[in-house]
Order: sequence, then C-alpha cells, then structure tokens
Amino acid sequence: MKTLKAGDKVPSFTGTTDKGETLSLDDFKGKKLIVFFYPKASTPGCTAEACNLRDHYSELQSKGYELLGVSADSVKRQSNFSNKYEFPFPLLADENKEVIEAFGVWGPKKFMGKEYDGIHRMTFIIDETGTVERVIQKVKTKDHAAQILED
Repeated sequence: MKTLKAGDKVPSFTGTTDKGETLSLDDFKGKKLIVFFYPKASTPGCTAEACNLRDHYSELQSKGYELLGVSADSVKRQSNFSNKYEFPFPLLADENKEVIEAFGVWGPKKFMGKEYDGIHRMTFIIDETGTVERVIQKVKTKDHAAQILED
C-alpha cells in the first residue's frame, strides 16, 4: 500500500456521489479540499467522524475548505447515511475502489485478532493546486474537525 503523502500530486479521479451525481477532482480546482476516507457508512466510528465534520462544517468552510467523504459503500448506502444524518457535503460511493487505491488507503488491517483487507481511516488535506498538504493517519473520530483545523 503506497499512501499519498505531503507534497504528492493527487491523481485525477471521478466517482458517483450519494446523490447519484458524477464528481471529479477537477470540480475542486482552485479550492482547498479535505478528503476523508472511512471504512463503512453508518457504523459507529464512521458516524461519529462524519457527524463531527458536519457539526463543524461552517467553521471548515470559513477556512476555505470543501469536504468529500469516501468509502467503498454503494450509492444507496451512502445516500441513506447522508440523508439520515443530513450531511452538507458529498459522499463518494467508490465501490470499485479506484479513488481508495489511488490515495493508497486500502490494505491489510487487524480487528479482534483477525486480519483482512479494508479501508484505513485517513484524511487528506489538499491545497488549491491539487497537492497533498497534510495527511492525518490517526483520526480521532469524535474530534476530527479540531485535528484538521490545528495547523
């Protein structure tokens, strides 16, 4: 697993959002972007993380950030997740894992003694030129916005 790091150019990507719309990296040209990867919609940790970002969304926007959540869930599952918690930002349904693999967040994980491949919960902060500024590898799900805002 080769994860993107600070200074790397984000590879171009296109995907389908929770609203069934096509979204690509080009849609964020000239904007600062936070891309947060999470293992599975509607699970406790992912819900805590996404709700924390929702609750601090206006603060993040005031700093010039756009937000994009990504997991390998289906459009329907992302849509249900977004509607239930009223997220003001898009969620990408990356079922074929193109974006997940481009960022290098898919790989071996351990849970309760079992090893399996899955999405590593990580957040990438990308500047206006599409370059990674910072990577948060140890995401605090209940306090994630504060992690992003600390420079």
